[in-house]
Amino acid sequence: MHSAPARLAFALCLITLAVNLPAPLYITYADLSGQGAAATATAFSGYVLGVLPVLLALGGLADRVGRRPLILAALALSMLATGLMLLAPSLQTLGLARMCLGVGTGLATATATAYMGELMGSEHDPRAATWVTASTSMGFGLGAALTSLFLLRGPSLTPGSFHLQLLLATLAILLVWRLPDTCPAQRIPMLRLPCYPRGSVGYGLAILLAWACSGVVIALLPGILRQHGLNAWSGFSTFCVISCGLLFQPMARRLGSRTATLLGLMILPCSYAVLAWGADGGQLGAVLLGAVAASSACYGFIYLGGLAAVNQLAGSQKTRASAGFFLLAYLGFSLPVIFTGFLSDRLGSRLALLVFGGVLVVGCVVVALTLWWPARASSRVNPLPQEYHRP
Repeated sequence: MHSAPARLAFALCLITLAVNLPAPLYITYADLSGQGAAATATAFSGYVLGVLPVLLALGGLADRVGRRPLILAALALSMLATGLMLLAPSLQTLGLARMCLGVGTGLATATATAYMGELMGSEHDPRAATWVTASTSMGFGLGAALTSLFLLRGPSLTPGSFHLQLLLATLAILLVWRLPDTCPAQRIPMLRLPCYPRGSVGYGLAILLAWACSGVVIALLPGILRQHGLNAWSGFSTFCVISCGLLFQPMARRLGSRTATLLGLMILPCSYAVLAWGADGGQLGAVLLGAVAASSACYGFIYLGGLAAVNQLAGSQKTRASAGFFLLAYLGFSLPVIFTGFLSDRLGSRLALLVFGGVLVVGCVVVALTLWWPARASSRVNPLPQEYHRP
């Protein structure tokens, strides 16, 4: 049992690793299909077409079949998506593969935090959210970086990173197969819509903004970097904007969920400004610096702080509350990216980046106020004398 959380974390890392594995090849797929930024962003957002039905309609699946089968199914779907890209690399196949990845990631993330807590001995163990956010943050960024490393050896539509993911995912299936399933099957309704406990919507909107920023970097930045001859670095920018958030998660844990989320909302627009300026001017150092700073918000302070807060507010509805949190996250990961890609094709990448940046600033201010004002108002209420407090 001591190794059980590590085995689950390894599986979550491999599931999310597949998600951005082909990211450095997006421009190549678009060239093969004769398409532009809007089509690339649409194919990229096929991921959300897989996620949403799972989060909206299959909320009771984990309680019906157990948690382990969902993780195994997610691993199998990650392998299917990678296999599709190996067999028929194109923008159309990318959309289908990302839909498979969306289904798999939706199955995994909706139950991952609860399952991790159960494997640790308590569904309410605060370390569970930390392990889930750390493993998924590493996976989401590592896939793109691995592909870029293989592409440095020469251009290829079937880089070795794809084969490596298939091998490691097979190993993960074997490891997860032996995990105990701590959630006995129950006869409950399959349809259990995501829920938003009181006070949790602000955290969901914060992750929506954060993942909108990371989605724009992953889907659209490679095309902008290519204009300056820097397309070989697109996978590393994806890695920086996601996985470097791990470095800031220990600080986020010490700050507390609300403070960490508010700090992330302060960092996000500033880091995006540096990143967008660097991309527009071909300044690689600014791109990578801005990506690391954005990652501290997207996958450090806001991701960990928001998920931990939602699980604390959820009580016994952790699975549904997590689904609600990720529902908003994935909406941010798709709709703003498609809109920005459309603007990039019609008006140019510079204006598209400016429009997205303006919306991001306004959104961060509004969401920060929704989180900060209730806490400030409650602090004005004088607490009862200590002798009246109940243990």
